[in-house]
Amino acid sequence: MGVPREVKNGEHRVAITPDGVRELAAHDVPVLVEAGAGSDSAIHDDELRSAGAEIVGGAEEVWERADLVVKVKEPQDEEIDLLRPGLTLFTYLHLAAYPDVARALLERQVTAIGYETVQTADGRLPLLAPMSEIAGRMAPQVGARFLERDQGGRGVLLGGAPGVRPARVVILGAGNVGWNAAWIATGMEAEVVLLDRNLDRLRWVDQIHRGRIMTLASNRGTIEEAVGRAALVIGAVLVPGGRAPVLVTEAMVEAMRPGSVIVDIAIDQGGCVATSRETTHAEPVFEHAGVLHYAVGNMPGAVPRTSTYALTNATLEYVVALATGGVAAAVADHPDLAAGVNTVAGRVTNAAVAEALSLSAVSVHEVLGA
Repeated sequence: MGVPREVKNGEHRVAITPDGVRELAAHDVPVLVEAGAGSDSAIHDDELRSAGAEIVGGAEEVWERADLVVKVKEPQDEEIDLLRPGLTLFTYLHLAAYPDVARALLERQVTAIGYETVQTADGRLPLLAPMSEIAGRMAPQVGARFLERDQGGRGVLLGGAPGVRPARVVILGAGNVGWNAAWIATGMEAEVVLLDRNLDRLRWVDQIHRGRIMTLASNRGTIEEAVGRAALVIGAVLVPGGRAPVLVTEAMVEAMRPGSVIVDIAIDQGGCVATSRETTHAEPVFEHAGVLHYAVGNMPGAVPRTSTYALTNATLEYVVALATGGVAAAVADHPDLAAGVNTVAGRVTNAAVAEALSLSAVSVHEVLGA
């Protein structure tokens, strides 16, 4: 198994921890880690080496020697040429948002497994959940920062002050991202409005927070009204493997007050705001119609120590299965992985991904013989 250093702009996470290496070593899996891969997560080469990893000098050696490459983010331009037939790649892929990466994986016949599409029988997304929770918890603090006047915002404190009304935070989607965002924003004493189409989910939120969070059934009318009155809008909708639906139109953005802020967490699925485009940690915001847009595609990369440990806690069981038994055996033993397999032998094997890319899908079990 190989772990290269992440090269995406502003990406400071790494795909393995010393405890993860130790677990793989106990299963006699050789682990190659590129030198310095964990340094931005405060995980040093000596810690990984002591746990049993072989530290190698460059990314090329990791990609060339490893049968299974485990990463955090989708392959970047400089990594495309390192892809090869027979390689298994396990990482966040988000192929609906990155069709060029999909084409490269298909052309080079890589078996690519996306963390974000691994799905349990009851619909949970166990490898997306930890990063969704972190991104959701980050969103209110990011929004609060850019609402400050020196950052270009309206000059509003989320929690207000005695005698001064708090800011209104509107959150689109009550899944893991949205609920965590609502929880933190409520703790910051903002006025929080949470929208979702799933009324049972809204009932659950209402019961947990006893009315502290205002819940609204999501439709075009409620979205338009809520967005128009918001100081901060957080986009937290998800279609597993597919492109996020655009819920906030350009007209809705233009109706917002100048200095308001949008945090579009769905940007790595294409974004749920019509005026969004992906930004980076180096240049996180842009302005449209006087509204600041924050649309960083790897938000948890800003808190890599926390994110790396949370991610490895979730992925390790699957990594061990893939590294010890191969893809077909791992899928047979862990049915959750079946939906995670996005491409095999030049074919798309996830229906939602195929639809987003306007391609036809084949059964993963048929291709793998599992």
